[in-house]
Amino acid sequence: MRSGLKWPLHDGPKKNLSMEPASVENLCVLYHSADYLVLNKHWDIRIDSKLWSETHTVQKQLMHRFPQLADPQTHYGFRFCHQLDFSTSGALCVALNKAAAGQAYRCFKDRTVTKAYLALVRGTVTDGRMTLDAAIGKNTTEGKTHMMCVEGTEGCENPKPSQTLLTVLERGSYDGEPVTKVLLQPLTGRTHQLRVHCCSIGHPIVGDFTYSLGTDGSPYRMMLHAYFLQIPLQREVIQVTASDPIVPELDPKWKPETVVANLERLMSELITRTEADERRRKEEEEARKLAREEEKKRRKSVVESVEERAQCQHWLSEWNLSD
Repeated sequence: MRSGLKWPLHDGPKKNLSMEPASVENLCVLYHSADYLVLNKHWDIRIDSKLWSETHTVQKQLMHRFPQLADPQTHYGFRFCHQLDFSTSGALCVALNKAAAGQAYRCFKDRTVTKAYLALVRGTVTDGRMTLDAAIGKNTTEGKTHMMCVEGTEGCENPKPSQTLLTVLERGSYDGEPVTKVLLQPLTGRTHQLRVHCCSIGHPIVGDFTYSLGTDGSPYRMMLHAYFLQIPLQREVIQVTASDPIVPELDPKWKPETVVANLERLMSELITRTEADERRRKEEEEARKLAREEEKKRRKSVVESVEERAQCQHWLSEWNLSD
């Protein structure tokens, strides 16, 4: 395993974690190796855009900070291993070459990547832990075609199985209204999955202008943050935490009142489970490899036995002729 260079959260301007809007200069790097970068993406910034009028994108931040790492063979100069919505902040992985992008893609495809998000949702979530498993599809209703929806919603097209684990961290208020801080673990990767699942149980994410149908626009941002990312690559294991921005020190409107679960302990348990799952996956993969090798040897032995028998029969026939 080759570990990358861990960059501190204060790398780059502090305002990347504050309430100030994104700029081309305030790019925060969490992890940097020969093959990958992991960034702490700012809220309200697109990853990339074909429009030259879009002056602030993560791609342009990268070009400004790391022009020497841009790949001219790609349209945007950098290969983003996954997506984060415009309004979502947090850990975002970037591959620095084609081979690295392919390796990361396989991890996402095989669902060996572990992700955890922090969110502030409207209302009081009473259950401490929940599994949200409503299938998610595209909303084809006029005026909502940019949105997703859960199965059973009018106009929901091609819903696919989706699953999110929700754990309550704290209960309190935001600007005087009841809210709940939660840890969200997506087990599938549907578009807008966390936003749609939270909305489907009557607890939309604070500041989600789209899924509140334009009614929740007073918070300075949408309170959804990609907090933890682990990608078990062959040559290195990327494991990063993007500092929690949903704290009263950054936004005094958020006033926690009751602690339900300890985030640090939950993450320790999650990492322990993830590492155990990865060890088990590697052991199973090694067992399958050994089984394939044994089967290959067995087939080779069978072929050799057939060839030896044919040779013996040939010799016997020659001896019979000589008699």
